Amino acid sequence: QVQLVESGGGLVQPGGSLKLSCAASGFAIRFYTMDWIRQAPGKGDEWVATITEGGVTGNGGERNYAESVEDRFTIYRDITKNILYLQLTSLKPEDTAIYYCQRGSTRGQGTQVTVSL
Repeated sequence: QVQLVESGGGLVQPGGSLKLSCAASGFAIRFYTMDWIRQAPGKGDEWVATITEGGVTGNGGERNYAESVEDRFTIYRDITKNILYLQLTSLKPEDTAIYYCQRGSTRGQGTQVTVSL
């Protein structure tokens, strides 16, 4: 059974950092394209970042980012732990949202990120 469980969200001041984790079970993330999606209060889904499948070593893959987060967020994975990460830096109030990891049509329950003084 494919399952994704996000964690690592919280309350942080503008300019701060967080590391979000997405623990996967039922499949190996190295073989799949994985996404981070977010949903701000009162808004629809916004794509944040994608990492494509990891190739022969499992550690390869292309990374793409929404323009709004490029140079501030980093998507990466640990294939030994089967965890997908999203490192968030230089956070802004407009980054406040529930963050989900997603494989195809499957996503986890999300983790709340709130950026506020």
